[in-house]
Amino acid sequence: MMIPITFRKLRTALAIVGCAALGIAAAAPAPLVFTVHQGRFLNAFLRQGPVAGDLVLRSGPDPRIVVAFPAGDSGVGVWFAPTPQWASWHLLGHPRPVHAHDWRGRPLYGLSAVVELTGDRAVQVHRAVLSSIRVLRDFNSRGKLPPAIVTAPRVQGQRLAWARQRLDGAVSYRLSLRVLQGHLRGTRIVADRRGVIRLRVTGLTGERPLTPLSGRQLLRHPHRGSAAARDTLTFLAYRQKLLAGSWRFDTYFGRDTLMSVRLLMPALTAQAIDDALGSVLARLSPHGQVAHEELIGEEAVLENLKHGVRSARPSYTYLMIDENYMLAPDAAAWLLSPRGRARAAAYLAAPVGGPLHRRITRGAALVKNLQFVLESASAFARRPEVAHLIGLKPGMSAGDWRDSNTGLGGGHFPYDVNAALVPAALEAAARLGASGLLTPYLSPSERTLLSRAARMAAVWREKAPPLFDVTVAHAQAVRDIKTYAASQGILPGPALAALGPGEVHFHALALTLPGRPVPVMQSDEGYRMLFGHPDPRSLDRIAALIRPFPAGLLTGAGMLVANPVFCGPKLQAMFTRHAYQGTVVWSWQQALFAAGLARQLERGNLPPAVRAHLRQAQRRLWRVIEATRALQNTELWSWRYSAGRYHVRPFGSSSSDATEADAAQLWSTVYLAVRPPSASVRNAAAR
Repeated sequence: MMIPITFRKLRTALAIVGCAALGIAAAAPAPLVFTVHQGRFLNAFLRQGPVAGDLVLRSGPDPRIVVAFPAGDSGVGVWFAPTPQWASWHLLGHPRPVHAHDWRGRPLYGLSAVVELTGDRAVQVHRAVLSSIRVLRDFNSRGKLPPAIVTAPRVQGQRLAWARQRLDGAVSYRLSLRVLQGHLRGTRIVADRRGVIRLRVTGLTGERPLTPLSGRQLLRHPHRGSAAARDTLTFLAYRQKLLAGSWRFDTYFGRDTLMSVRLLMPALTAQAIDDALGSVLARLSPHGQVAHEELIGEEAVLENLKHGVRSARPSYTYLMIDENYMLAPDAAAWLLSPRGRARAAAYLAAPVGGPLHRRITRGAALVKNLQFVLESASAFARRPEVAHLIGLKPGMSAGDWRDSNTGLGGGHFPYDVNAALVPAALEAAARLGASGLLTPYLSPSERTLLSRAARMAAVWREKAPPLFDVTVAHAQAVRDIKTYAASQGILPGPALAALGPGEVHFHALALTLPGRPVPVMQSDEGYRMLFGHPDPRSLDRIAALIRPFPAGLLTGAGMLVANPVFCGPKLQAMFTRHAYQGTVVWSWQQALFAAGLARQLERGNLPPAVRAHLRQAQRRLWRVIEATRALQNTELWSWRYSAGRYHVRPFGSSSSDATEADAAQLWSTVYLAVRPPSASVRNAAAR
């Protein structure tokens, strides 16, 4: 269970008590301070002035402390050796900002907090890591560390300290543990007679702070919606970029930015939208592809050293395919809206900025992306067959948001990209072209290409989705549900009762390279509803997904993102409740599906029966969303089943889980704009 606690009106006096001895700066009024307790992870967030940090305490048989900083996507952390008993962390008070200088007089910013560890008599330091967050993530998952950044501790009385310069010597990092209760014996910390270890943890980074977005700079109505969602979004929002999540993704990710902006658009200020879309345009490849991730700070140094250059110059990855088709729908939704249109011409004429395109305008950068979209989609528009769909890039096993190695079940052509995002991008390109906003930036050949966008979109919308069709005979579906339910320890009755008498129809998660469907039921129909205009029969089939698992995706813990009930054992083994994109719940996917349902229900041409089915799916979905509100701002969660009920289980709480979940995730804050259709839904959930 996650319990968010927000402290928004701390008195300045409280924030500066005892700070002088630690070098803690005088606090600005009302710092952003909140905690999230999720399973065995306790996150304490602080943002105040130039300081922004996330203190992450991991309890259990493998205790750990991490301090993650948005500045430079940097972090410091210490891993302890396994303990014979469960060790539990407790936070005493709130983290406080620290301003200091390194040995060369360069500024350092970070936080300090007092923590307690109980449950074991002693802990042994295994390794401390001070570097890029990606380096910390890799060490956490694989235990490997670049030899050049290995840092030995210094023992000074009751204090353990680590300090090092970034590999290019430009900035430095610090971490210290001061034993306040207990005893330090070398790198072993021993509890006092009561079995308590109390530490002051201080983490600092020399990376350049980001410029915060907050309050009325960020949200049109800064006091509406969930306080926990507002705090999470505020911690992740900066003028330079929106961060994907903390602690593991404290930097720019293209997909996360674009999806979040699209769903949050009604709630965001014009400045926030302009900045976020600008961050994407500034990172486009020369050919108009959207950057998936940026390598900055020491991760950039490590990457550049592979080429013999000792530099922190950022670089960008362009390995994913879905985000290339998300920019155009976002740009059209904003620039052609009443709020956006009023500032669109000036916005497009401004320099794009960033290290890649300083000399071109935003309008010219957007045209580069539209040209890429149209050229990559043209082969299928001419000959709509499987071979001309958009597939994964050579050598890649992932390409969309299901970017784990098994997230597509071995598929090559993802459903969401081909059935929803490509046609949406083509339609957006047609609208932008017709608006005249891009006329100053179009060459004659680009203008000709853009004139074909609407016809191409029609071909993709009509011809791509049927290629993913899966049909299961009723008798076979019954057998599969019974067998799979037994393997999961689930009672099959509710699923069988909701199955109905006919065949089961759904769209495959992906197609293999030869064109065979990967018959995993999936939640990406939310994209199609949000961006497209499915016919009534398709909408009926989409609504049927919101029926009890394993006949559909719905559980008492939320809507699952995948269901392998109609697959063989090999695929079922890939999609478990321990897999990152398995039979688990992603908060933003629920929001996407809910937003898509709301959009389709606005249509005036739906048959009454289809509208009724969509309404029923909407009510069912919002009931489980409301039932798990405490988890909404986190990345994902799993479940267990007992006594005929589903129970939420934080992802990462089991050693079998593929990884751990972020306590603060950007696209999980979209419920600030994606709202239930009426208060009656919330009342029904309460009953």
